[in-house]
Amino acid sequence: MSVLSRGQRSAGVLMHVTSLPSRHGIGDLGPSAFAWIDRLHEAGQQWWQGLPVGPTGFGDSPYSALSAVAGNGLLISPDLLVEDQLLAARAIEGQDFPPETVDYDAVAAFKVGLLHIAWRRFNGGARPDLAGPFEEFCTRQAGWLDDYALFRA
Repeated sequence: MSVLSRGQRSAGVLMHVTSLPSRHGIGDLGPSAFAWIDRLHEAGQQWWQGLPVGPTGFGDSPYSALSAVAGNGLLISPDLLVEDQLLAARAIEGQDFPPETVDYDAVAAFKVGLLHIAWRRFNGGARPDLAGPFEEFCTRQAGWLDDYALFRA
């Protein structure tokens, strides 16, 4: 995508990723996000302003993020964790969330539980090919990651 020159016009949509449809209680950066981007492209839209995606604190507001650089774990896609073989498909079945409202406490409990399972599987060697990229990420991001991990712990 090119940057617009002065006088050029473009169109896009302002929408937080949590507003995407999801069977997991809250929109995430998984299949529905990719489908949304495809729909925007098909409609001739050039921009998706996604709003802050940091980990939220009191009130679950994206504007009250606990970090300026960390991502919100609730936005990790359970479907993609299944695809990456870090979760079994049965782990994400059977949880019913109402499509018209978000119960952040219920979503957080469900997704944090899934993230714990995925982490245990990763540490247990379920995807040894991901160990190198993970270590590289931790090394590259150590300037903020170590302090943030300590803060969250």
